[in-house]
Amino acid sequence: MRRSRLTRQLMATTLPLALIVGSGVGVATADPMLGRNMSTYGLPGGIDTPTAETLPDGSLGATLSLSDYARRGNIFFQALPGLTTVLRYGRVDGIDDFRAEGFISDRSLDLRYQIVDEDEDGWRPAVAVGLQDFLGTGVYSGEYIVATRNVTPTVRASVGLGWGTLAGKPRVIDVTDQGGTPNVDDWFSGGAKPFASVSWQVNDKLNLTAEYSNDIYQARYSNGNVFQQGDEPSSKLNLGASYRFGRNYEAGIYTIGGSTFGAQLTIALNPRDATYPSGLESAPAPVRPRPAPAQDPEGWSGSWSQDPTAQPAIQKALGDGMADEGMILESMALSPARAEVRLRNQRYIAQAEAVGRTARLMTRALPPSVETFVITSVTDGMPTSSVTVRRSDIERLENTEAGQIAAASTLSDAAPVAGLVPSQDVYPRFRWSVKPYLDIGIFSAEDGITHEVGAEARASYEIMPGLIATGALRQRAFGDIGQRGPGIPGQRGEYYSPEEYEADPSLETTPQGVPRVRSDTRMYTGNSSPVIPELTLAWYAKPSDAVYTRVTVGLLERAYGGVSAEALWKPANSQLAFGAEINRVRKRDFDQLFDFRDYEVTTGHVSAYYEFTQGFTAQLDVGQYLAGDVGATVTLAREFANGWRVGAYATKTDLSAEEFGEGSFDKGVTLSIPLGWATGQASRDRVSTNIRSLSRDGGSRVTVNGRLYDRVRESHTVDLYEGWGRFWR
Repeated sequence: MRRSRLTRQLMATTLPLALIVGSGVGVATADPMLGRNMSTYGLPGGIDTPTAETLPDGSLGATLSLSDYARRGNIFFQALPGLTTVLRYGRVDGIDDFRAEGFISDRSLDLRYQIVDEDEDGWRPAVAVGLQDFLGTGVYSGEYIVATRNVTPTVRASVGLGWGTLAGKPRVIDVTDQGGTPNVDDWFSGGAKPFASVSWQVNDKLNLTAEYSNDIYQARYSNGNVFQQGDEPSSKLNLGASYRFGRNYEAGIYTIGGSTFGAQLTIALNPRDATYPSGLESAPAPVRPRPAPAQDPEGWSGSWSQDPTAQPAIQKALGDGMADEGMILESMALSPARAEVRLRNQRYIAQAEAVGRTARLMTRALPPSVETFVITSVTDGMPTSSVTVRRSDIERLENTEAGQIAAASTLSDAAPVAGLVPSQDVYPRFRWSVKPYLDIGIFSAEDGITHEVGAEARASYEIMPGLIATGALRQRAFGDIGQRGPGIPGQRGEYYSPEEYEADPSLETTPQGVPRVRSDTRMYTGNSSPVIPELTLAWYAKPSDAVYTRVTVGLLERAYGGVSAEALWKPANSQLAFGAEINRVRKRDFDQLFDFRDYEVTTGHVSAYYEFTQGFTAQLDVGQYLAGDVGATVTLAREFANGWRVGAYATKTDLSAEEFGEGSFDKGVTLSIPLGWATGQASRDRVSTNIRSLSRDGGSRVTVNGRLYDRVRESHTVDLYEGWGRFWR
């Protein structure tokens, strides 16, 4: 069995961080959450022009701006200390498309990287380079280089060079282009013009901004059409004022060219700024020092182990204490000098907190002769890792920083152990819940924001370790996400009725010959009768120290049922993991009960995972997708110590852009926020969403709950150590 100390592993994983984080910590701001001002494009800036400022690392939020020219909804994320990203959904007025409604709905993506930050003691300003609308249709397409510096403690100035929209030279939009691909040939081309802005921080709340902008608010198409977004500004001077409410909210008004007025609202969050930073969970039991040998000679000698009633009593006392703190003692092996407990964490988002609380309880329940503690984490019946620590180190280091107990602990793969005694009444185990649900649809050009509200009953039955039956039942209450067929070819904005779609099997393939595996997803919505989104039986196993397996059968998700099998190689001390998955699935009927449709397919992927420090994880999946297309998905995600997860992914397969349709390839953003971050109560429950602009057939995978990597990694080196500061919580 290969073993290494946690701190040794931390040193081994530090080097790649330099390649990820880059440089630049942002220009100092009066408020640590937001920049001095947020632009209408969802970035720190002037009004429509950018600056070289950054937000605090990890900041996540949204900006909504309204004017006669556009309505923009922006989701921004400070992905790295120097890298700011924005996903935008906007209504651009004054432009016609196939609907001839006088506006278009546009999706776009921005990136900004701060090359250097401001030298507060010298002359150097902060300098940033940015790409605006580089993955959309190009309505806002532009690039820039900008410098920002504090002139006085309250006055900040920015000046830059812009191309495209920022230079008043809008890019020509190809009417035949499906969008979604980088317009690299246009970057930094077509001539540049300067822009500038000045902001004055009047006080802690009020900020005034003036800018010089070249934007003429115009769109040009390859068919010769030129559309003016409202009246062309009569002046290049824009003015604005913003007011800060607390650390997270900002409201503002602005004028463009002196004649058009707009308003804006910004909400910003940061994973490190929880509502209850210290949490509201109960304090852990204190470490109980051992008595002197003269005070407990039997306990120190180990003769207690000869009593057959000793372990059952000790195991019950420890199990009761763990249950009071939201954990389950699944089994235990006990000898005079060593104890191993197998722990199931049901409450704490950081596995290190569960390990630390278990260690404290062991000092209170075990006889003094037991010096070696082995705490093994268990997930879905699989032992995933073991932390070994000396009892004397726990007693000695209780009131020190968590790094010292990390240095004294050893992490290893969980191996089979002789003498494990299962705890009573752990299996079989039944759990259930009834909760409201809310489904929200965004980024639809035709529908705007849609919603559905209802109730969901969910239950799981753990028959034995690793064998779990799961089911869910949903009942819609109200909403405007209705059932409908996919779009009618050549009539964008028009859709087949559910009756037409079900009656004609030929419609289940696109005109390009691609099976409709996701583009008919609206057929699975709007049911007024109860539906079964999931009903499965899963078997988890661990055939060797570093290999995990899963087999799931049943109704895997609302659209597909079948069999899914997976294997994962992930040593506890390794940043690298490899996996493989194969699925044989059939499409479910639209009522989401027990009937199936004709489409059946085999999908499969091989996967590689790599964990960097600071919570970054990269994933590569290569294989066959639901539509029979072959390709790869790249995912980059970041998880913070308190459980926040933000990620982005992109999939490219052998389908052409024309076969795929609008968007050219599949891409999206994932967000998962632990409830405990907002409530302060310890909980493993999460609110998660997958934000994707379009639902297309290419690059689609079947959704299977309980995939192995995320289940296993939380108790392994990098993820465990990221939360190690909570060991003594």
